Amino acid sequence: MNNLTDVWSKRFEHYITEVQKYMRFVFTGHLAIVLVFIIGAIGYQYSQWLEVVSSDFPAVWIVAIVIGIILGFSKPVTLLKEPDQVYLLPLENEMGLYFKKALNWSFWSKVLYVGVPYIVSIPLLNTVTELSSAQIWSGLLIIIILKYLSVHIEFNYRYSNRGKYLFYDRIARMAISILAIQSVLSAQFWWSIIYIVLLVVYNQSLKKKVQSQPIPYEHFIKLEHDRMMGFYRFANYFTDVPHLQGAIKRRAWLDGVYKLLSFDKANTQSYLVFRTFVRTNDHFYLWVRLTLISAIVALFVDIEAVIWIVALALSFATTIQLKHALLSTTDFRMDMLFPIAENMRKKAVQKLIRLFMMIQGVIVMLCAIGEPFFFLPAIIIIVVSELTFNLSKDPVVHL
Repeated sequence: MNNLTDVWSKRFEHYITEVQKYMRFVFTGHLAIVLVFIIGAIGYQYSQWLEVVSSDFPAVWIVAIVIGIILGFSKPVTLLKEPDQVYLLPLENEMGLYFKKALNWSFWSKVLYVGVPYIVSIPLLNTVTELSSAQIWSGLLIIIILKYLSVHIEFNYRYSNRGKYLFYDRIARMAISILAIQSVLSAQFWWSIIYIVLLVVYNQSLKKKVQSQPIPYEHFIKLEHDRMMGFYRFANYFTDVPHLQGAIKRRAWLDGVYKLLSFDKANTQSYLVFRTFVRTNDHFYLWVRLTLISAIVALFVDIEAVIWIVALALSFATTIQLKHALLSTTDFRMDMLFPIAENMRKKAVQKLIRLFMMIQGVIVMLCAIGEPFFFLPAIIIIVVSELTFNLSKDPVVHL
């Protein structure tokens, strides 16, 4: 048992070190500054909305539904690695201690995911309901208990079912959690206790099933790998992450767009770069996510200066990261053997980025259509993108 305790401790220490290494770039990067402006603008809009919100607004149900949905997603953090399915196999009967520590961390590291949204909703609850402070804070206690149970239930369900049919388990937990939160916020505390008891019984039944099952190492290892890849993709917005493994998807619905590029020598790199961008998840979703953030801010924030700052910062972030992603490489590419000019790829990348930044500008402009200078964010996005591409250093190609 001491060996397994040491295994968890060493892995946890390495995991925290790894997270801290990349998070320092997050909190010192340009997007962190944008997030500060976004949070400030959202807070201002929220306070303004609370002054005019109707007294019959269904705040209790909305809070219960939002928190209940978040509770349904309680993936366990196991820190398991590929060799474990061989090296830890002789210790399978003693793995309970390891998983106990893993579940404790899974709970404490994710309790803020439900705690913070609930605390943010307290001003709304105070505005449209007559709940006492004791009832509101009882709601937070119930949510914390539900989170603890949800983490354990999802782990046991994944363990006993090898991760299959998880959708049905999540729907059941979401429904019960929503009813429990709605009950405590509707002064029906005993009903919320009954719903919690149902989850406890459900968890105990899964525990009994787990005892007769071998540890599904493959499932938990894949789950842990996917979780870390998600973190690395997030960190990649702020700095280069060597651990990142790109995923490719055809996106057949965009096949028709390729026909707009003539299939000749002059467009060799344009064709390749366009297909690379569209089919590489990291590149494509980077543009989609940053465009959505700019569009949402333009749509819901009434402070024009915030819209302009966000548009400027995200235009810079989108351009610099796409330029780096599409021009840099650590691997040999077959197009390096093509009898074409060396600068053709850079021109192709610039052409693609210019096109998609213009699309981003149009989308943000349409979302800001109600503002006096609704066209200005589009101009900012296009100008900043051009300046960023032309003035920033080209990434070094390592082979």
